[in-house]
Amino acid sequence: MDFIGKRKLWFVLSGTVIVIGIIAILFTGMNMGIDFRGGTLLHYNIGQEFDISQVRNVLEELDLKDNEIKKAGDNKEEVIIRVRMLSQSEKNKILTSFQTVWPDIETIRMEEVDPIVGQELKEKALLATIIASLGMIIYITLRFEFKFAITAILAVLHDALIVLGFFALFKIPINAPFIAAILTILGYSINDTIVIYDRIRENIRLLHKETLDKIINISLKQTLTRSINTSLTTLLAIIMLYFFGGETIKDFTLALIIGIIAGTYSSIFIASPLWYTWKKTEHGV
Repeated sequence: MDFIGKRKLWFVLSGTVIVIGIIAILFTGMNMGIDFRGGTLLHYNIGQEFDISQVRNVLEELDLKDNEIKKAGDNKEEVIIRVRMLSQSEKNKILTSFQTVWPDIETIRMEEVDPIVGQELKEKALLATIIASLGMIIYITLRFEFKFAITAILAVLHDALIVLGFFALFKIPINAPFIAAILTILGYSINDTIVIYDRIRENIRLLHKETLDKIINISLKQTLTRSINTSLTTLLAIIMLYFFGGETIKDFTLALIIGIIAGTYSSIFIASPLWYTWKKTEHGV
């Protein structure tokens, strides 16, 4: 496959997906969860099978239409609810209303997240992402060169934007574990990109008579099996977690699944072609 010769196609595909995501972010916004906007978390053991629609109907009768509801527990007999900040009397009303439907319901936990804490979490999440990006730029510049570093960061930014766009498009709540997922994706994607860059650098020395585009194509073909196999084995484990790991980590594992797919794609089809385009523009390769 001519990875470099078809680079405009890869750029257009990525650009289209990212633009759709940005439009979703701008027009519908991100569905910020309780960890960021503040609110109350309620965790009950209902003690029998139930439908989320039943829980939602009870909450709507109490004028709590803005909510997040998930099943939990090994037998899916527990429910985790995230709503706006509630007073103690409102919590009591919710429990009383639930008891009319499920008499054996038990409270497992009630927690509050202050909006100030949520704002602080946003700022720390942004700071963590910036520090991670700067660290990667410094490391890749020292090991390779500055152009490698910048194109690698653009590739992981591509991955982050795709995950953000996906969550915005489908209105999936974003909470603290999402930030952990994004940072994990950045690390995974940059590792895959560095492996490819290392092979390109090695082949530049070994195949110095070849043109740069041919060297990059050869390097990508040599690392393609490794990239795909690594991603497939990682995805297999995460998909198992998504289906069997419980409701509480589903959004986290979903972000990882989307991010690893995007990261594998960007490592192969975006990072190296971007570096080649930059080199070609500067030196007329």
